[in-house]
Amino acid sequence: MRRRLIQSTLAVVLVVIAVFGVSLVIVETRTITASAQERVESEAVRLASIVDSRILAAERITADLLGDQFGGDQYAVIRIPGRAPIEVGERPDGDVIEATRTGEEGETVTVQEPRSAVTKEVARTLLIIGAVALLAVIAAVLLAVRQANRLASPLTDLAETAERLGSGDPRPRHKRYAVPELDRVADVLDASAERIARMLTAERRLAADASHQLRTPLTALSMRLEEITLTDDPDTVKEEATIALAQVERLTDVVQRLLTNSRDPRTGSAVTFDIDEVIQQQLAEWRPAYRSAGRAIVSSGKRHLHAVGTPGAVAQVLAALIENSLMHGGGTVALRTRVTGNQAVIEVTDEGPGVPADLGSRIFERAISGRNSTGIGLAVARDLAEADGGRLEMLQAAPPVFGLFLSRTPVRKESPEERRTVR
Repeated sequence: MRRRLIQSTLAVVLVVIAVFGVSLVIVETRTITASAQERVESEAVRLASIVDSRILAAERITADLLGDQFGGDQYAVIRIPGRAPIEVGERPDGDVIEATRTGEEGETVTVQEPRSAVTKEVARTLLIIGAVALLAVIAAVLLAVRQANRLASPLTDLAETAERLGSGDPRPRHKRYAVPELDRVADVLDASAERIARMLTAERRLAADASHQLRTPLTALSMRLEEITLTDDPDTVKEEATIALAQVERLTDVVQRLLTNSRDPRTGSAVTFDIDEVIQQQLAEWRPAYRSAGRAIVSSGKRHLHAVGTPGAVAQVLAALIENSLMHGGGTVALRTRVTGNQAVIEVTDEGPGVPADLGSRIFERAISGRNSTGIGLAVARDLAEADGGRLEMLQAAPPVFGLFLSRTPVRKESPEERRTVR
């Protein structure tokens, strides 16, 4: 591109020089020739006037006398009737410029000048014009190189940025070049880089969330299948298979939920559900793990509460809190339900040391953990809670108390007519 810009600029300059330079040479040549002709004619008129004045004064007219008033490379011949021609100067060789004038006394004055003098003057003029043209060409080349670098360097940078985007490096450069068209391309590339960065972040986040959220359900499902393989009791096999199918459905719901949140974290599928059912399902799922750890998990509080939310998401939030208590807490884990205003609250607490003071305000941030865990579970749990209009908070650090706040739906009381109909 640089070479093309330089060549195009140089071509334009050469065309301009050719058009105006040739015209200027022609004009200057004609001007110099006309000036020389005028000079010779003026000299002829002057000599004729001198000869006339001397003839009228009856003074002598000699070559030496006229030579004192006539100089340079010019040559003159004065022809006076009845006298020998008078020659002044040296007769030029070759082509000459000539002018002849007749005086009032009948004398004829012829002045000649060698055309070589005109040729030398034209040559000097051509040399000056050529020097100016050469300077113009040099200046044009320098300006073309500068302009080419100004345009080509940004294009090289933009190509490198596009190559970086294609190789998986989505960092925007935020570099501008004071050229509107190039700056527009840079804006588009930076915007694309930011979108690609968001997409890559969302994909990595989805992979991390899926890995974390699916780990515990898959472990529980594996335990159920192992129990099925170790028993011959058809009733036990049926019970464990039913529980395993329910866990598979929850796994499907977890995957769907994670995909939905990765596309739009604000998208929810809230319905009215029974909180007791979700709590009992979590208790049944986690009791074997707690029993293996020599600990207990219990529930208490207000019963028959109905809330608005996604049962699968609420189950995942509770699972994250229960798992945290199993891994980092101690003693008995308690799930308590209560009502505050128009909200139903599910509290999860244990008898462990609680959350360190330095992590209290950052416990829900990603990659924040005080005990070498991934730091993803609570962040995902908060996102799931907020997707349906709820919220997850740490109500107390030591002993730890986490509260899941959900919009409550009051249970409709049956009218006396409905009770009589049922009976």
